[in-house]
Amino acid sequence: MDVEPPERGDVDRLSGPTRRPWGRRRSRLGDHVARTVGALQARALSAVPQPEAISALARLRRGIGRSPGFDFTLERYLQVPEDLLGRRPDDDAEAADTEHAVHDAVTLYALHQQSRRERMHLDGRGLGQALADLVRKSAGPEGVRRRFAALGTASSYHESIHHLRSLTTMLREHQIPLDYGLLADDLRTLRSPDGLGQSRVQAVWGREFFRSRPGPDTVVPATDLSEEDPS
Repeated sequence: MDVEPPERGDVDRLSGPTRRPWGRRRSRLGDHVARTVGALQARALSAVPQPEAISALARLRRGIGRSPGFDFTLERYLQVPEDLLGRRPDDDAEAADTEHAVHDAVTLYALHQQSRRERMHLDGRGLGQALADLVRKSAGPEGVRRRFAALGTASSYHESIHHLRSLTTMLREHQIPLDYGLLADDLRTLRSPDGLGQSRVQAVWGREFFRSRPGPDTVVPATDLSEEDPS
C-alpha cells in the first residue's frame, strides 16, 4: 500500500529536503488476507465482542505451524478463492504454496491479537517497519536484532515461521501492529519455487527497516540486501 506524501503546506513548513515515505502495495492475495483478518478483528474488538470471533482466534492460534485444512470449521478464514490459487488450476504445488501463505499469515495474526484490545492488523505496516518500532520500544533491543537476523538467515520455510512466531509474540507484548496482507504476500514469495524468494523477502524487510529510521545507534541485522533496488 502506497503511503501518501505530506500536504503541500506541511512541506513548506519543513526545513531541509524531504522525501516521500516508502510503502508497498499488496497483491490480490494480500488484499484477500487483509479483508479476512480485518473483518475478524472488527468482530473480535467490537463494543460487544462476538463469541464466534473470539473462539475462532483461539482455534486459529492452535493452527500455527500446522498444515492448511487442519480444522474445516475455520474454512471462512483460511480458504483461498480459486482464482488466487495460481495461473494453472492443475498446479497443486503452486496452490499449496498459496494456501500455506494464507494459513500462516492468518494464524500468526490470531497469536498477535491474543489478549489485546488494540488493532494488531494495520494496513501498510510491513514487517521491517514493525520490527524497527520494536527495536525502539523494547527493553532488550539486542534480542530483537538477534531474532531478526535469525529470520533473515533461516534455511527453510518452516524455520522462518518458527522465528516469525517469536517475533509476533514480541510485537504483541509491545502493542505494535502489522499488515497481515503484506505478510501473506511475503510468505508466498518466501515459498517461491525459483529459490530466490528468501533473498527477495529479506531485501524488502531490510529496506523497510532502514527507511523506518530506527536511529543512528541501531545496528540493522545482517539480512541479505543484495536484491535491493537502488532507486
